[in-house]
Amino acid sequence: MARFLTLTRGRNRFDWTDWLSYLYLCVGLFTMFAPILWLVMSSLKSESAIAQFPPTFLPYSQKTVQVAGEDHPLPLYAVKVDGGAVRTMAQLRRIGIVATMVDPSNPQDTVQVNINDRKPINELQFAWTNYTELFGKFSFGTYLWNSVFITVVATLLTLLINSMAAFALSKYRFPGQRPVFILIIATLMIPATIVLVPLFLVINTAGLLNSLWGVILPAIATPTGVFLLRQYMLTIPDELLEAARMDHASEWRIYWRIVLPLSAPALAVLAIFSVMWRWNDFLLPLIVLSKSEFFTLQLALNSFQGELNTQWHYLLAMTVITLVPITVVFAFLQKYITTGIAGAGVK
Repeated sequence: MARFLTLTRGRNRFDWTDWLSYLYLCVGLFTMFAPILWLVMSSLKSESAIAQFPPTFLPYSQKTVQVAGEDHPLPLYAVKVDGGAVRTMAQLRRIGIVATMVDPSNPQDTVQVNINDRKPINELQFAWTNYTELFGKFSFGTYLWNSVFITVVATLLTLLINSMAAFALSKYRFPGQRPVFILIIATLMIPATIVLVPLFLVINTAGLLNSLWGVILPAIATPTGVFLLRQYMLTIPDELLEAARMDHASEWRIYWRIVLPLSAPALAVLAIFSVMWRWNDFLLPLIVLSKSEFFTLQLALNSFQGELNTQWHYLLAMTVITLVPITVVFAFLQKYITTGIAGAGVK
């Protein structure tokens, strides 16, 4: 890896094109990953640290100390007192621009200072409770299970339905084959919002409102998946299928034992797309699911946005968790993307 990263166009020295290339790569890397790193670090901040201004990248929180006679820990400040000396004191109360400070070691020693004469004492503190408390304070496990169930089942059904349609359109000859394929591709030009009302009426008539199947079934047949798989299956030699038929293999056996294994790269690409579509889907669950016990993670994130108060530390932690499955799936299957797309474009 080190040798690859230090390759240069010039001989044993950096050419101007090398500097330009590395600058472009560094800017792109920063642009892509800086918001994600900021999100992750912000999810580890306490509620008070998130509200601090100016914001900090690392999760710094104000130090607190327990003072005798007080029910709760008090925040610590570096206070500039008369004479220019700086003392470490806890804030007892604040009225307007005047803060009453107390010496933690001597609770009887109190002074009143202007709020501009004190500076918070911060320390690096990771608020792991933002993640652990999600399962205790919210129905996070239910939301996670709903999202996982919808994503996994919808992806499996998408692979099955789209691959069967692609197999028929690529390996069979029947009247109206091309018009059917063109009609399927033409649906890509129809925005999803156009069919929301008729889709809702169909789901309501079928009795699938407030059901996870009401989110799964309308989305399992995709024109993108049919097109991708059909183009890839066109590269499979017809002689393999004819040889299987001569050995008295059924059409289902040919599809299941020959076509699907040979289409694995394209299926992996479609699986990545399907997982991303289903996991990040917000609009369809929003119109189908109205009961909180059926909410997905995306709907739960939306419900955290209160009218008067928003618990940003929980919202950020939940957002990070929703990014993990997509990242894992993409990391394991990304090598198939180039292979699948390149293979789909051969014919």
